[in-house]
Amino acid sequence: MEEESNTLRVLVATDCHLGYMEKDEIRRFDSFQAFEEICSLAEQNKVDFVLLGGDLFHENKPSRSTLVKTIEILRRYCLNDQPVKFQVVSDQTINFPNRFGQVNYEDPNFNVGLPVFTIHGNHDDPAGVDNLSAIDILSACNLANYFGKMDLGGSGVGQISVYPVLIKKGTTFVALYGLGNIRDERLNRMFQTPHAVEWMRPETQDGMSVSDWFNILVLHQNRIKTNPKSAINEHFLPRFLDFVVWGHEHECLIDPQEVPGMGFHITQPGSSVATSLIDGEAKPKHVLLLEIKGNQYRPTKIPLRSVRPFQYAEVVLKDEVDVDPNDQTSVLEHLDKIVRNLIEKSSPPTGNRSEPKLPLIRIKVDYSGFSTINPQRFGQKYVGKVANPQDILIFSKSAKKRQTAGDNVDDSEKLRPEELNQQTIEALVAESNLKMEILPVDDLDIALHDFVNKDDKMAFYACLKRNLDETRNKLNSEADKFKIEEEDIIVKVGECLQERVKQRALSSKEDSRFTSISQNLDTEGKSVTAQSSHSFSDDEDTREMLLGTRSTNTGRKASGFTRSSKDSTDVAKTGTSRRGRGRGTTSMKQTTLNFSQSRSSAAIRSEDVQSSSDEEMETYKANEVVETSESEESLQQTGRKRVAPRGRGRGRGSSSKRGRKGDIASIQSMLMSKDDDDDEDDKPKKSQPRVSKNYGAIRRR
Repeated sequence: MEEESNTLRVLVATDCHLGYMEKDEIRRFDSFQAFEEICSLAEQNKVDFVLLGGDLFHENKPSRSTLVKTIEILRRYCLNDQPVKFQVVSDQTINFPNRFGQVNYEDPNFNVGLPVFTIHGNHDDPAGVDNLSAIDILSACNLANYFGKMDLGGSGVGQISVYPVLIKKGTTFVALYGLGNIRDERLNRMFQTPHAVEWMRPETQDGMSVSDWFNILVLHQNRIKTNPKSAINEHFLPRFLDFVVWGHEHECLIDPQEVPGMGFHITQPGSSVATSLIDGEAKPKHVLLLEIKGNQYRPTKIPLRSVRPFQYAEVVLKDEVDVDPNDQTSVLEHLDKIVRNLIEKSSPPTGNRSEPKLPLIRIKVDYSGFSTINPQRFGQKYVGKVANPQDILIFSKSAKKRQTAGDNVDDSEKLRPEELNQQTIEALVAESNLKMEILPVDDLDIALHDFVNKDDKMAFYACLKRNLDETRNKLNSEADKFKIEEEDIIVKVGECLQERVKQRALSSKEDSRFTSISQNLDTEGKSVTAQSSHSFSDDEDTREMLLGTRSTNTGRKASGFTRSSKDSTDVAKTGTSRRGRGRGTTSMKQTTLNFSQSRSSAAIRSEDVQSSSDEEMETYKANEVVETSESEESLQQTGRKRVAPRGRGRGRGSSSKRGRKGDIASIQSMLMSKDDDDDEDDKPKKSQPRVSKNYGAIRRR
């Protein structure tokens, strides 16, 4: 009994990916069954709490069905009358930065018998104006203790302070450090920047020393060093740590491994559900029971029985003796034989279920020297026998070894799928000498990043809609001045694209000249009125700012968004840009978002027409006062443009009619429209209050 009162028992799991394949009729419940088994194992082994290492949810915005199933499981296993035998002795308002600021089992309105501590991963990381994660929903429901949420403050790469959750059970003292997912490139730079990452140690009190604490770190980052800058080296971590729980990597390496020269051990539990049909995911899935007493620990790995069986194999066709390159039938027979053997290998029932689950089968086929076959057609015969009949086969071709590198490598080898996954649209367009005629490359690049890393299925649609709206508004504004022929529309669309590209480039240049621009804005900022607050309730509004959307509020200066060159996806800065041809200045402040309220295109267009008419009327009256003796002919020679009367005449207008083909005045106005637009931009305009929101949260993108 005395040993039990001094032993802290923790069940460790990572990457549950709840909601994965929720629309698949066969695999939709796999993630929930595995998570429920984890909670059941925690109850059976009478652990003190469950520790999760990120990616609890598969989607950044999980569906209502996923949220309901998750809450049902947590409510079933976490809410009970079992006593909690440990104490949290640290400042809970710092550890759990929510509205309540305390560990969930201390809330007198809830009977929490199994506390759950979790950090966020790259799939369920905080996002939006309020910097909220799906885990915040569980935290607000008092079903999970969400810690390790960082506010990347400071300038440049940022600065974080990692505070531990101090847990005490008898004579065992545990300092639990949590570090939610941060973009790997940024965290890599932070670890190499002095004083960017600060590790807070427990204070010495009641006769205890710092060495009496058993230090655990939970993080969710890349560990495989395919690219040193996009992964975290174990040697970046502090040496005072005793145990590290590493999330994000799905391969199950549950046995703790010692890091040479660092003094701590690392466990990598891996995922509880296979999300990628690769060799690493085919290994048996486990969770870890960690027993801590004093400064010693005892790990016990527990296999998961409810996980769908997964068999993986690799085949090199040219090495198989019974396969003829000229006979496709022999290839099919050989692959069928391998699939049948893998199905038989996974046939034993899993757990206590009466009926075994359909297995996942993946065969990687090296078809060098052979022709490929249709994977969907091949898998039709295995419907009802495997869980993934549509993608049993995946074909690859071994890279040819060449005497010389570089120029002798053909395009098919340069653009292998595994390399395409790491390239940007901008790089592909540059390599292929493509000319973008409708959409800017930068916007497509950001949309691709959101689609891949954030699972945002509307990223490309939002990018397309935004650029079409900008082009449509531009054409409508020009159509009010002169008539556009059908054959000129394509040319005008290209001009609008070039305008947007120039504005993006101008914004990036202004970003690099931050110091000089901010000094100029000190003198100009006096004319800008105070901004009222406005909150955005959807991530799509934020994404519009990231894509460079500008407010078209009556042609005046509007709030914009400028991203820095290195931290463009992490640190947002404020800026102002002038509507028109990309001229203007930009004011930036670190970790601050300055959003402007956008309006519908119809309202904007009507306001632009009215504002333009009013301003032109003022200019017309001023010209009449100063140049009363000048005739219409002399005014046209000076290059100044008179306003065409709309509907009812306004005072004494020009007799020339605009918009009529063949009219000399119309031709001159079309030729001088560019200069006139520049003149109109330089006119003093009344400043109006702009609705905006200043916000300093950081998101990984």
